[in-house]
Amino acid sequence: MALNLDQLATFVNVADLGSFTAAADKEGLTQPAVSLQVKGLEQRLGVRLIERVGRRAQPTAAGLDLLVHARRLLQESAAAEEAMTPYRDGASGRVRIGSGGTASIHLLPRAIAAARKNMPGLEITVHIGNADDILRDLEANSLDIAVVALPASGRSFEIEPFYEEELLAVAPAGSLMPEGGPDAAFMRERTLLLYEGGNTRRAIDEWLAAPDTRTRPAMEFGSIEAIKELVAVGLGWSILPGLALKRDRASLVATSSLKPKLARRLAMVLRRDKHMTRGLREMMKCLREFKS
Repeated sequence: MALNLDQLATFVNVADLGSFTAAADKEGLTQPAVSLQVKGLEQRLGVRLIERVGRRAQPTAAGLDLLVHARRLLQESAAAEEAMTPYRDGASGRVRIGSGGTASIHLLPRAIAAARKNMPGLEITVHIGNADDILRDLEANSLDIAVVALPASGRSFEIEPFYEEELLAVAPAGSLMPEGGPDAAFMRERTLLLYEGGNTRRAIDEWLAAPDTRTRPAMEFGSIEAIKELVAVGLGWSILPGLALKRDRASLVATSSLKPKLARRLAMVLRRDKHMTRGLREMMKCLREFKS
């Protein structure tokens, strides 16, 4: 049986005050209850801890040795309780987010800043990866929430779409775009630089698909930012999420809606059994309020 902190606290009070009665008054207990606490601790340790010298209760040699450890244990216990106070009051917490590269660069920073403004003590970490890996980590509970492009599946998941963005044709600056936007046949004739893997790539492949033809891009990359740079220097065309084209090198490339338009939906994904802390609720609220 582990040491009982209540018994240790009572023992320290008896030793400090020199009286079972005084310790009982301090703790709001009866004198017999205090005696039972000390006796229980003595039985647990197998040694005598308190002895009477005249009318005063004093620690034995074993008791004096235990006092050093008891005070330290009680201090650590109090510190542990104090450390939990911000969490109990909702002022602190941790949220672990999994996300793809585009959302982590262009969407999450503003939502995270808003959440931290409302909860300065909130610790937020972001893990970047492809949707399949992120959802596996979410299933294993090593992430609290995932922000991924749909579709996302899993019997244990709650899925909440919260943002829709258009996928745009991207070309070197000065390139001529067909009126009404390039269609799939036009794009298949370009030198294509496409993002490798993930739901967004699957949606692009389906949009580009032609009967009995498999679209083969000239190059594939794991970084949308790298694709923007390569398009900007004239090495090819691409199809990229609108979020990635609002800043940075956007002035060095030409963009256009596709014909027909192509869009993707981003969703928040959580385990159905996830405990909804204040920090997680705050993060979800800020994502719902995101505007491009």
